[in-house]
Amino acid sequence: MARIAVIGAGAGALAAAARLAVAGHRVAVYERTETYGGALRRRERDGFAFDTGPGLLPLPAVYRDLFVKTGREPLEECVGLVQADPSSHHVFADGTRVSLPNASRAGVVSAVEEALGADAARRWGDFLVRAREAWDRARRPLLEEPLWPNWEVLAGREPYPAVPHRRLLRLRKAATLAEVGEWELRDPRLQAVLESHALAFGLDPRTTPASAAVLPYMEHAFGTWYVRGGLRELARAMYERCLARRVEFHFGAEVTAVREKDGRAAGVELADGTAVEADLVVAGVGPGVLERMCGTRLRGEGEVPARREGASRTTVLLALRGARPEGTPHRTVVHTRDRDAELDSLAGGGLPAEPTVTVLRPDDPELVPDAGHEAVTVTAVTPAGAEGVQEFAERMVTAAGRTVPDLRDRLLWHEVRTPQDVERETGAEGGAVPAPALAAADGRFLHASNTTRLPGLFTVGGWSHPGGGLPHSGMSGALVAGLIVEGPDFRGSQ
Repeated sequence: MARIAVIGAGAGALAAAARLAVAGHRVAVYERTETYGGALRRRERDGFAFDTGPGLLPLPAVYRDLFVKTGREPLEECVGLVQADPSSHHVFADGTRVSLPNASRAGVVSAVEEALGADAARRWGDFLVRAREAWDRARRPLLEEPLWPNWEVLAGREPYPAVPHRRLLRLRKAATLAEVGEWELRDPRLQAVLESHALAFGLDPRTTPASAAVLPYMEHAFGTWYVRGGLRELARAMYERCLARRVEFHFGAEVTAVREKDGRAAGVELADGTAVEADLVVAGVGPGVLERMCGTRLRGEGEVPARREGASRTTVLLALRGARPEGTPHRTVVHTRDRDAELDSLAGGGLPAEPTVTVLRPDDPELVPDAGHEAVTVTAVTPAGAEGVQEFAERMVTAAGRTVPDLRDRLLWHEVRTPQDVERETGAEGGAVPAPALAAADGRFLHASNTTRLPGLFTVGGWSHPGGGLPHSGMSGALVAGLIVEGPDFRGSQ
């Protein structure tokens, strides 16, 4: 039985802590803030409640597995898990709208045909078939297994089977997500749907590899889910599962250093000078923060370098008078009217004049003071560390008004959550939000292995393999637990 110190209480760290405790280890979590959950936070005011981080859960099987492996009560007995149907509603620049059903390829193709025409539906259906092939090729190495020692195989191999396209007198295959949309989908509205899955993580589709096709495939294949009371409830359930497995929690306990003895991790040191001995350390913090704690680089030559870059998000919380209309989609993506201008602005570190926004309107009485009110969140990608976002937030509200009638007339009050708020709550530099790992592109979109050059030090969460997003963070906890319990030859759950 090992003594294990876990740095941080984000989703990946909680998942690792629960699994390690079930395996018989003594686990203690040290969190610099006063609560658990990382980005899974809640803002409450005047009877309204809002998720300030992720609002929907893709691929819930990751967390179902966590709860099955760590206790008697399955996930559905610990939280109210419901499908969001439609999975998403899209509002395009030309005013066209389409609602995509949840976890139904046939339903999605039918909806696209009704809204955009038979040719668009055929192309989207064919794309989903190719995206499934990419998923089948990439799923295990990118989500279910520790990062391969010969990770260059993933870096050089593009799993998406792009269709040959005649370009400049020769046949070419799409190498980026934008090329997939332009050459294979050929409809700017379908291209906007495709690219929105990358843009949600701050990825520029013009430079993001075609393998990002797995992101919309995951949503179409496995559905989009909502947790009653908001995703903060998922964090609560994970925290309570950890407590039930006798994980110790120390809040307001900022780790400033990872202690080393005889060439391996031997504990942590807190900001108040307290030294904590441990046999193993699991760090759920970003690479820059962790290297400062260790005072050295943690990745050697030939290893995947730790990703440091990442965009942030600005979120506007809207308290509205008036009931949520019957049949309102849970999630609506309002696409910008000038895609190139938006991408150019974000790539240059600026704030778009007209952003693409995601509007969440949950049908959940737990979030409002009574049936005569509605709690709405509006989110847009923002460069990490961006300041002066109040004016940008006004542009976000204007964009949201394209799908929420009479929004400003119904507005009681609003609050703006900035990249600085994200940084304060998660510790990520500039409030950056990590993206999921992707294959190809010479490894630029992979995340560093869960092991480090310092024996006994492991990394967990969105900034390590397999990257950001709730499913990926949860799987990182499973991978770290497997590497500790079963050893370096662990190759993932079968």
